Amino acid sequence: MPNTKSAKKAVRGSANKRKHNIFWKDRYKSSIKSIKASLASSNGAEVSKDQMKVLQQMLDKAAKEKVIHKNKANRLKSRYARKVSALSQAPGKTRKKS
Repeated sequence: MPNTKSAKKAVRGSANKRKHNIFWKDRYKSSIKSIKASLASSNGAEVSKDQMKVLQQMLDKAAKEKVIHKNKANRLKSRYARKVSALSQAPGKTRKKS
């Protein structure tokens, strides 16, 4: 339990920040789940590109709101962009993993 007036204010502020962070984290995580589901389906190439755009917007906004670090946002965008691009490539061609 907070004892001082400033500690009580800090508890209120922390609760508000936690709500804000959870809101943005849920948004980008649900976007990731939907892109994973479309990647798992066989005909998700076009859907994935649209969802990739939404995912990038969500990650950029979460980084801007300081919910996640900008490098984490860029890493996730890069990771899923590679998966979407591999899905849209011709099935006969495979790239070497480097």
